[in-house]
Amino acid sequence: MATVTAVRTRAPAWRGGFGRLWSAAVLSRFGDALRSAALPLLAASLTDRPLLIATVTACGYLPWLLFGLCGGAIADRVDQRRAMWTVDTVRGALVAAFAVAVALGHASIALLVALAFTLTTLQTLFDNASTALLPALVGPEALGSANARLMTGQKIAGGLFGAPVVPLLLAAGAAVPFLADAGTFLVAAALVASLRTGAPERAPGPAGSTLRREIAAGLRTLWRDRPLRGLCAATALCNIGMGALIATLVVLVTGWLHAGTAGYAAATTAYTVGGLAGGAVNRRLTAVLGPVRTVLLAGTAQTAALVVMGSVPSPAALVAAMAAFGFMGMLWNVNSTTLMQQRSPAGALGRVSSAFRTLGVAGAPLGALLGGAVATAWGQGTPALLAAAFFVLAVLALIPAARPDAPVAASRDGATTARAPG
Repeated sequence: MATVTAVRTRAPAWRGGFGRLWSAAVLSRFGDALRSAALPLLAASLTDRPLLIATVTACGYLPWLLFGLCGGAIADRVDQRRAMWTVDTVRGALVAAFAVAVALGHASIALLVALAFTLTTLQTLFDNASTALLPALVGPEALGSANARLMTGQKIAGGLFGAPVVPLLLAAGAAVPFLADAGTFLVAAALVASLRTGAPERAPGPAGSTLRREIAAGLRTLWRDRPLRGLCAATALCNIGMGALIATLVVLVTGWLHAGTAGYAAATTAYTVGGLAGGAVNRRLTAVLGPVRTVLLAGTAQTAALVVMGSVPSPAALVAAMAAFGFMGMLWNVNSTTLMQQRSPAGALGRVSSAFRTLGVAGAPLGALLGGAVATAWGQGTPALLAAAFFVLAVLALIPAARPDAPVAASRDGATTARAPG
């Protein structure tokens, strides 16, 4: 058993591959934002039935529940770089073909559902491979800064630039946002294909190994590591709370606060700006507190922000709380991802990351249903308080992970090796 030691942090070098991976990730997120904003608008132009429109969105989540763990196991078996550029090439071709169908007037709800489902199915492999690839490009001491730069760049591309560009592209034609998205996939694929990384760090798998056994071994590895187990439980609880908040935020702003669409835009913008500020200070704050305590601080502060959202009927208070919530959310995301990368056995990172993502996706729709129910029963501000309750449970789940000298669990699947940051 290895034990965790303090890790000196430093900024990642843009050379050596990280700059190209960052560029690919940010460009791809920009394209995702274009497609995510244009797809519901296209669906609404094809049908006025809310259930059909919602089905398009739901199919963007369902593959994570069906194939998320499988995608992580495959990511641990293959060359992650090759898997990423292959997946992006396929996704680029699919979206380009869809754009042609839209331009020719052949779009339909069935085609939108098929596209959303297929793209997210491919994403289950891409995202887990991307998480597993980053430690091969930067050293352990630079992982935190690398994750912060990746997430900050993606938030700028998707939150500040992507969605506002969609109306301009749609003015040029319904197919244009999808053509632009296809282009970002293909350029990102070329950037990832140009990376030069060593062979994945894994031992040969045991005879008769199957995806099912490898998934089970990855889950056992996650369960045996106390900080990862606590972090995974906390992430699942937080995503239930986030689902409740996101699903009812527009009702809270426009109904309870009577702030209208301008208030809703101000709240979401404050969240984005807060996230960017969190990414900027993450490295210095984590150097003082360490990643686990930073996540604990973030969860505690987010709980307080949610209480303000649900109990203070003031648009100004909501905007300030959303900014703080976004700031602390970035600290949570960066440090939880970094901890997962540092503590996971080298050959099991894809499976561990897939467990986190699958639980997160599963929690969001559950939270959305709970948020809608409590808003109906007890008022439009109560979903934020419900979210605060789940964040309290998440912080409690994290407390055992903050104890010193937590061992890094070694996998017993015969295909992975343990490692600790240091």
